Amino acid sequence: MKVSVKVPATTANLGPGFDCAGMALPLYNIVTIEETVLPGTGVEINVIQGNDSIEELSLDHIPVDENSIVYKAVELLYNMIGQSPSELKITIQSNIPVARGLGSSSSVIVGALIAANELLGRPADEVALLSIACEIEGHPDNITPAIVGGLVISSQEDDGSVIYRKLEWPQEWAITVCIPDFELSTDIARSVLPSEVPIHDAIFNAKHLAMFVEAINSKDVELMKWSLQDKLHQPYRTKLIPGLEEIQSKLRHFENVLGCVISGAGSSILIISQKNNLDNLKDIVREIWANQNIKCEIKTLSVENNGAQIVTNED
Repeated sequence: MKVSVKVPATTANLGPGFDCAGMALPLYNIVTIEETVLPGTGVEINVIQGNDSIEELSLDHIPVDENSIVYKAVELLYNMIGQSPSELKITIQSNIPVARGLGSSSSVIVGALIAANELLGRPADEVALLSIACEIEGHPDNITPAIVGGLVISSQEDDGSVIYRKLEWPQEWAITVCIPDFELSTDIARSVLPSEVPIHDAIFNAKHLAMFVEAINSKDVELMKWSLQDKLHQPYRTKLIPGLEEIQSKLRHFENVLGCVISGAGSSILIISQKNNLDNLKDIVREIWANQNIKCEIKTLSVENNGAQIVTNED
């Protein structure tokens, strides 16, 4: 039996929503799991590049043994029903740039879990899949939209369960993803964050996240511009992304720009705007990064309202 699952990319944080806001985007990884007939072969993991639009994706650092997050996801699911994974071939077709803040790791965790769950006869429901995936990833901001699609606010509770609600993204607002040709690992991006923050910074983010949700619901342009500020992660990570301060400074002069934020932990950045003058915005990013010898790919994307989907199920 063979199962393939298509999982969307995700962008997380969205300014003030650190570790709790995420959005699915129409770029996809495909994870395929098949049962092999050769006893004793164990779990085999292969990663293939499905997208060469940004030179070579750095896939070499993705573990393909029992240290792989893919293996750990499958193992946790099997353990849940009292089994151990064996004689499985897992293939990851990587179309989501790695270490660019677009949820590449979340996508393969989700894809492996859903494919394995299908192989096992669906013992895990959505609640269990969310809990297992977040146990591996550590937070729900990318995992949840990867599973359910759309724009999602989510919280992982102390018991491991995940509470989430989907918000409807205003169709009038464009999402432009700027993907540079350099990686930024989540571990490095996390290492620059303080272990504690001043109370006024926490209050600042609470206020802005509340207004972010209201701006989405009411399609309030001015409120959205105000809400896309953050004091918990972006001030510390900005220095890791060359040219970001200059990009943000220049984009502030464009009336149609609602905000420019780091996508996830970076290195990609996200421009939220109205749908006019998009070429001018892209030219600014390209020029600033070109001056620093940084190549980039820039895409204006819609929200992917579907989460992970089974695309092949062969007996």
